[in-house]
Amino acid sequence: MKPKQPPTLDTARTTGIVLIVTMLVGFGWANSSWQEIYQSVHHLPVHIRFGPFGLDRPLVWWINEGLMVLFFLLVGLAIKREVLSGHLSSWRAVAVPAVAAIAGMLVPAAIYLALAGSDPSLRAGWAIPTATDIVLVLGLLAFLGDRVPASLKIFLTALAIFDDIGAVLVIGLFYGHGFALGPLLFALATMVVAVVATRFLRFSWSALVILSIVLWAAILQAGIEGAITGVLIGLLVPFEQTRPNRKRSLVRLETALKPWVFWVVVPVFALFNTGINISTLGMAALFEPAAQGIILALVLGKPLGILGGVWVLDHMGLTIRTPAMGWRHIIGASLLAGVGFTMSVFIASIAFSEHDLVTTSKLAILIASFVAALLGLSVLGLGPTADKPQPPSTPS
Repeated sequence: MKPKQPPTLDTARTTGIVLIVTMLVGFGWANSSWQEIYQSVHHLPVHIRFGPFGLDRPLVWWINEGLMVLFFLLVGLAIKREVLSGHLSSWRAVAVPAVAAIAGMLVPAAIYLALAGSDPSLRAGWAIPTATDIVLVLGLLAFLGDRVPASLKIFLTALAIFDDIGAVLVIGLFYGHGFALGPLLFALATMVVAVVATRFLRFSWSALVILSIVLWAAILQAGIEGAITGVLIGLLVPFEQTRPNRKRSLVRLETALKPWVFWVVVPVFALFNTGINISTLGMAALFEPAAQGIILALVLGKPLGILGGVWVLDHMGLTIRTPAMGWRHIIGASLLAGVGFTMSVFIASIAFSEHDLVTTSKLAILIASFVAALLGLSVLGLGPTADKPQPPSTPS
């Protein structure tokens, strides 16, 4: 019997629409006459206790630090699947998107720092324009249909995966509150136990869930971004078949998780992270160094970095260009990579302590993402599906 296919509604185009609508709802709600209700829900205290251990945090914290773990779990599963049996199964396939992702983080960070000046409070936001929102980007690509070759989607997905890994590492290393040695050692020990349990013992979903919760709590206590737990657990899920006539464990979990992530996790995150009240801000706020740095870094720095990385490797013989995918497609994809929402907004919320600065940064992210989307779609929407080579001219 063939396994059930996911519902056709679960497409990149529809999830992109849902995310955009949710963002607009959050923005409109926070600027409406019901803004007090929005803020009350946003800061609703949620307390969870297990014996002597407990956490008392506002609802938005549980969304960003807890619910988003599922998003990064899906990222981890995708990484492992692509590396073991997909388009990242060789070092040549990994090299180009990895280098492009690194260059696509370094260049916008440099542009932001150049515009932020010497103010240490502003320079703390250097990582904000380094991330790409793959959910939005793939949703936008879906609107172009056959004009976008499948190889471009694969490249952009791989690039965004490395981009997400880089963002998580940056948050953990540069935006923590100092590493606590005890919880860090406990987290490492939990990770070792999880590796042994998944590789050498009989695989159990219940045991993996329990170990994941313990690891998440330990990583948070160690001062590291909790979302990295999702990536780590995703890499541990076995890929091989566990029973005859059953889908592989990793594919089963990935298929079951996608609807929850795309229809619940990401929209909820968008709803409570785009509630930017602009009533206290003027247009002058967009000319502040932080806002200018974010906009220019996402719109210009991101594509320049990615294109530079791809160009260098192309001249070294590691090309990703095919008859179906030419430089026009790569340029368009690089521009679309400037659509940075999920991680960019998250980083802005932890990089700055001043409320107005956080609000201005989020607004700059939305503006830059809108401009990057328009530019990328305009370039990709021109011409046929692929850049076809011109036929040789005949002598007259």
